[in-house]
Amino acid sequence: MSVVAAAALRAVGTRFRLHGRGADGLDCVGLVAAALQAGGHRGAVPTGYALRGGDVAMLDRMLVQVVGGAEAGDVLLMAVGPGQFHLGIRTAGGFVHADAGLRRVVERPGMPPWPLIGVWRMET
Repeated sequence: MSVVAAAALRAVGTRFRLHGRGADGLDCVGLVAAALQAGGHRGAVPTGYALRGGDVAMLDRMLVQVVGGAEAGDVLLMAVGPGQFHLGIRTAGGFVHADAGLRRVVERPGMPPWPLIGVWRMET
C-alpha cells in the first residue's frame, strides 16, 4: 500500500475543522498535507484560504499531474459546487476526504461522486 494512502486511512475518524492541521481536526487541505508529509513531502502547506475558490495551481507547484487513472496515494481535485474545490486521497478501495457535512475524515468506496478536475502524485 502507498505510504500516502496509508497515512490518509489513519486519519479516518479525525474531526473536521476548517484550516485544521492536526489531531484536533483536519480539513481537506490539512488531510492531504498530512498524508503527503508522511510520504516525504516537505513543502509548505497553504493557509488562510476561503471555502470557495482558491489557488488550484498550488498542486502543480508541489506535485506531478497524472494523465490517466488515479492510483492509491494520488491527490484528487474535485469540483463539489460552483467555485468550490475539494481534495482527497485515492485509496485501493475508494478515497479519503475531510467531509464537512459528516464533520469528520471518512473513506468512501469507489471514485468520488463529484467531477474530477485532476489527479496529482508525488514524484518518486
